Amino acid sequence: MSFSSIYGQEGPLSVLRSALEKKRVPHSFLFYGAEGIGKRTTALVFAKALNCEAGGADACDACTSCRKIDSGNHPDILILEPEGQFIKVADIKGLQERMRFRPLEGARRVVIIDDAERMNITSANSLLKTLEEPTPTNVFVLVSSRPHLLPLTIPSRCHRLRFNPVQRDVIAAFLEKEHALAPDKALILAASAGGSIGRALTLHKGDYLALRDSILGRISKGTPDPLGCLALAGELAGDREDIQEALDILKTWYRDLLVFKETGSAEALINRDHAGAIGRLAGFTDVEGILRSVRAIDSAAAAIE
Repeated sequence: MSFSSIYGQEGPLSVLRSALEKKRVPHSFLFYGAEGIGKRTTALVFAKALNCEAGGADACDACTSCRKIDSGNHPDILILEPEGQFIKVADIKGLQERMRFRPLEGARRVVIIDDAERMNITSANSLLKTLEEPTPTNVFVLVSSRPHLLPLTIPSRCHRLRFNPVQRDVIAAFLEKEHALAPDKALILAASAGGSIGRALTLHKGDYLALRDSILGRISKGTPDPLGCLALAGELAGDREDIQEALDILKTWYRDLLVFKETGSAEALINRDHAGAIGRLAGFTDVEGILRSVRAIDSAAAAIE
């Protein structure tokens, strides 16, 4: 996998390519943004490019270093993840001990800290000392979907790159090309994914489309009241995760009703394949009724959680 395999993140990729071309790579990065939009994947590709034997601004995917990173066997690519609730100080100290020595094989040792916001305060303080005294052969990439939970001293020592939600047409193109989905199914999943390629893949692997078609097929015949919607979700779903998914589908329906009522356009609808029913029902559904249904769905989701 190379930078060309990453969809919808041209801004961050441009910054990273430029740093590689100019050979002016900061010692620490913070990749932040919503879940499932390519932050960790980009961190791994960046680590490959830094150590690629071809020496360009991208990974070649063919050299020994690239192949080792792809297989998870490169000794200089270290990935730290939470064990349980937190990333523990012992894990950070273990990294620091290894960083006292030169990389074993590559030009740079790359440390990727996933879910970096889950460092406890002791771990964060320990890492801060390392970030304040950078060494030329070590590069840190912190990955976070909730950067506001990090102590302010950590982001201030990092080069920050924001990853944005991916546009639906880009997600659809990814699903068509990489997973051979039909265009209509790819567009439905892309619209339902909230800008996250990771979520689109999760929906694709599950029974999302069948559940969605069942719910929207029933509700499009006439919008029931909020309690009727919740009963429908419970009837069509099985375990807790299925019910949450059903509630999310219902919420997109009411979101679309409100959007159509306010704009009169089907362009921004999530459920565009039901645009006719949405337009018809929006005509005799008042805004307060729509919002009341959304509040009921949110309350049910919170109670289940």
